[in-house]
Amino acid sequence: MGIRFRLTLMIFLQYFIWGSWLISLGSYLGNTLHFSGSQIGSIFATMGIASLFMPGLLGIVADRWINAERLLGICHLFGAILLFLAASVLDSQTMYVIILCYAMTYMPTISLSNTVSYYTLEDNGLDIITKFPLIRVWGTIGFIVAMWIVDLMHWGLSPFQLYLGSAASLVMAIYSFTLPSCRPLKLTRQRTLFSSLGFDAFVLFKKRKMAIFLIFAMLLGAALQITNTFGQSFLHDFNTKYATSFAVVHPGLLMSISQISETFFILTIPYFLNRFGIKKVILISIFAWVARFTLFGLGNPAEGLFLLILSMIIYGIAFDFFLISGSLYVETETEPTIRASAQGLYMIMANGIGAFIGGVASGKVIDLFTVSGIKDWRSIWFAFAGYALLLAIAFIFLFRFKTGKRDLKFDTKELVISEVNMQP
Repeated sequence: MGIRFRLTLMIFLQYFIWGSWLISLGSYLGNTLHFSGSQIGSIFATMGIASLFMPGLLGIVADRWINAERLLGICHLFGAILLFLAASVLDSQTMYVIILCYAMTYMPTISLSNTVSYYTLEDNGLDIITKFPLIRVWGTIGFIVAMWIVDLMHWGLSPFQLYLGSAASLVMAIYSFTLPSCRPLKLTRQRTLFSSLGFDAFVLFKKRKMAIFLIFAMLLGAALQITNTFGQSFLHDFNTKYATSFAVVHPGLLMSISQISETFFILTIPYFLNRFGIKKVILISIFAWVARFTLFGLGNPAEGLFLLILSMIIYGIAFDFFLISGSLYVETETEPTIRASAQGLYMIMANGIGAFIGGVASGKVIDLFTVSGIKDWRSIWFAFAGYALLLAIAFIFLFRFKTGKRDLKFDTKELVISEVNMQP
């Protein structure tokens, strides 16, 4: 097999694993195991906890002591065991511990798989900028394929989604050990743990503009978890009234429109950044979150199906215009000496602290609007929409800085590379 094909298969499996459970696990925990909203939110918040330190920590291990492809295989091997164990768990406390351990093994593999790709492409004389985007897009395809399998097999409410993820993790672990060797580099200046975790970029908080931007990155990062955690659970709750509708029978297919939309709107970011600048692009993202949640609140699987579909499409704007554009903004606003650390800090704020807050807080909102086991989903989604609307208003008045356009002419391929550490 050629190098590009081997890396494509690796990336496909990497995100297939995530897609097998990320979107559907919330409905299994809530609708089948009857966990409370707070319990489900806390379980999903484990990804935020793991994202705070594990990618940086294992990045140091790969830089100094263990081949990146071997470390990738070890992580997925432990991941396969943990997902297999999770499939038989019935209580929330044990599930929390197992998913927390799993998040600590899976979240670092996102950056490790990128490291293997970059190292292998460069080692074989291939241009990363031109070749990697064509490889990375198969990660999103793998995520969607896994979602479709879980949906078409009707595993969204069963532990079989976790068995699928476990099996795929085992295949990925074995396959990782066959990948080309990615030996630790003998660097003249070794990175410290403090630096690898992005902490030396905390100097950015001394700049009012960047401090405000990073705080909003954290607050917006909280919104990312909400529909991932509760989207399918919301659709399954229509089962009594719309049991035979497409949205209830195939919620995974409906939710996958979000990922398809995401791959399209990333291509529009250069135009919007060059045309409107970062502040307006971020505002478009925030208002897209308002629309996303509002449409969920107004939609239903029958006459309101088109509202749900529109919400899925809008997700591409909400996700890409925030995480990808924000990453590029951080890139242009920081000194070259701390750019890598600045990106690490941005991810900590958005996918770490933000995701943790989003998981915990959204679960409490769910419980607030749940009476006798019945969730008032319209009020729930409108509450989330109100939160996003308040963020938009605050951003307008607090982020009052001029942003020049000289550094905002980005190549689409670079945008795809900036996406690799984000959600699919």
